[in-house]
Amino acid sequence: MRQVSATRVINAPAATIFDLLADPAKHPLIDGSGTVRAALGTPGRRLGLGDRFGMDMKAGLPYKIRNTVVEFEENALIAWRHFYGHRWRWRLKDLGDGRTEVTETFDWSTAWSGFLLEIAKFPAMNLKAIRATLERLDKMFPESARPAG
Repeated sequence: MRQVSATRVINAPAATIFDLLADPAKHPLIDGSGTVRAALGTPGRRLGLGDRFGMDMKAGLPYKIRNTVVEFEENALIAWRHFYGHRWRWRLKDLGDGRTEVTETFDWSTAWSGFLLEIAKFPAMNLKAIRATLERLDKMFPESARPAG
């Protein structure tokens, strides 16, 4: 299986988290990799299935990346594919108490150069970034707002 993922329970409704994920302009707020700089194009644009969007990135040197939304289920699933074919996927499970189980996945099973990603150790680096992203997402919702129990 050519995927790495992490899961965390976030103290926010699925719709709130999904709105954040479906707006590329908000991605720098939660990015744990330190590479996402800004969305290209219209700020506040909400993504849907088949939409294309670009991001300003920096990993050593600045670059731009183009993505296509390839999986979409309102408030539950969104995934985008980079031009190399690998995907970033977010699954949201509403826990019914105002909290959401959030799973972020880096999936390189669809990449045309998956073995190169493995040689360059992208899966391990991305897993570390996924964990940091989920931590940043969690910190966006104050501890005092968490349900008792």
